[in-house]
Amino acid sequence: MKEIVLKPIGYVRTKENEIPRQWTVSEVEGELVINPEYQEGLKDIKPGEEIVVIFYFHQAPAFTSKYLIQKPPHLNEEKGVFSTCSPIRPNPIGLSVLKVLEVKENVIKVKRLDMFNGTPILDLKPYVKE
Repeated sequence: MKEIVLKPIGYVRTKENEIPRQWTVSEVEGELVINPEYQEGLKDIKPGEEIVVIFYFHQAPAFTSKYLIQKPPHLNEEKGVFSTCSPIRPNPIGLSVLKVLEVKENVIKVKRLDMFNGTPILDLKPYVKE
């Protein structure tokens, strides 16, 4: 099988140190700083919209078989890794739906961050509800 290579298109910028574990419970604001060469691709993103952000869990430990079963901190039971939102995964890729507050040049101000400062962004997509 061919190797898959992903390159970040930008990174997360936030001053917050306390980051919620999932976007559904977050009110944290921050910015998605997109590399300037991709700025033109942001032209149709508008305040008030929601966007899907695909990112890399850059601070997660390396995955081993001991992480196939994990106990999420908010549950009293163990779950298989693919039934959790854990950052410790075979491919440490995350997905969040964020609310757009403002778009200025190559920076998107957002709300509902569940990513740390410096988190690499892999892609942005529109959030389509239906």
